[in-house]
Amino acid sequence: MQKKYLMTPGPTPVPAEVLLAQAKPMIHHRAPGYSKVFLSVLDGLKYVFQTKNEILVFSSSGTGGMESAVTNLFSPGDKVIVVNIGNFGTRFTQICEIYGLNVTEIVYEWGERARVSDVAKALEADKEIKGVFATHSETSTGVVNDIKAIGDAVKDTDAAFIVDTVSGLGALEFKTDEWHVDVAVSGSQKALMAPPGVAFVAVSKKAWDMVEKSTLPKFYFSYKKSLAALQKATPQNPFTPPVSLMLCLDEALKMIREEGLENIIKRHNVLGEAARAGVKALGLEFFGACDETSNAVTAVKAPEGIDGKQIVKIMREQFGITIAGGQSKLAGKIFRLGHLGYYDKFDILVTLSGLEMTLKELGYSFQLGAGVSAAEKVFMENPF
Repeated sequence: MQKKYLMTPGPTPVPAEVLLAQAKPMIHHRAPGYSKVFLSVLDGLKYVFQTKNEILVFSSSGTGGMESAVTNLFSPGDKVIVVNIGNFGTRFTQICEIYGLNVTEIVYEWGERARVSDVAKALEADKEIKGVFATHSETSTGVVNDIKAIGDAVKDTDAAFIVDTVSGLGALEFKTDEWHVDVAVSGSQKALMAPPGVAFVAVSKKAWDMVEKSTLPKFYFSYKKSLAALQKATPQNPFTPPVSLMLCLDEALKMIREEGLENIIKRHNVLGEAARAGVKALGLEFFGACDETSNAVTAVKAPEGIDGKQIVKIMREQFGITIAGGQSKLAGKIFRLGHLGYYDKFDILVTLSGLEMTLKELGYSFQLGAGVSAAEKVFMENPF
């Protein structure tokens, strides 16, 4: 027998209470019973997003939410800025270009954090910019951008500020309204502890004003259709939602409320610190700036002479611990430990123990137990 541990930055483990919600009898998505669940989900999402803005829900992964922000706010030829620090920054660029937007990319080496001064300069250089896209937690590198500072740079311009916080929301501090985020995009399968398949966006008044002027084609992801359905006497989705997943999400959001957002952020801070302490004690190097800010995912360079893909494979096949490898040009060069969502102290300790045994098997030299010991010290000094 081999017990399985899911330690990736998404999908993440789902609590038993949330999984069991799927076993409830099916309800009709146009009946009052579903509307009650739907409104409960929206209320919970507003709490996590820290917003008074309307929340729209779509049956898709987070990428669908990203695409919805492009198609609903802009028109062909509109000038936008994409702050690109990794794989998901590149995704924003690809979506914008597919829909015919005029994209100015501010590109950084993978592992770097965006500089707010670069965004401010780009906005100052072209007053016709209508949107600024940025990633909160860049899952591919473990780097977290300073969304608050970027929001301050964008707020007094005509541009909308669109943020992908798919792996940030619920794990890292994120204040939609206070940070002047006009469209915040996230998904169900990361820190919100639910299965994949639901995306949601928080939309500001500034963004709604742009929705009225947008001429890009949209149908399934139409904000207007979603808002009209939400405003019916029996609030609902415009098209058939994933009812069972919404029941899961409702249960997960209730658990989040019960723990409290402040406590959740603290828990993630300690989990991230412990993971980094363990990695450092093993003499491993972090990838880029991930050691400074990321409490959602820790990105680690594979030791010299060792293929990162082998680390991922051995941990999964021999020890039952699934971690993530590097994406795109980082394949085989890094591995990533996820710790966002339904995680506690012992998930980190088990993962570090498995990592130690894997590295020993691959011939890497270090003191066995050093990583686990360092993480334990963090947990003892920082109870939550």
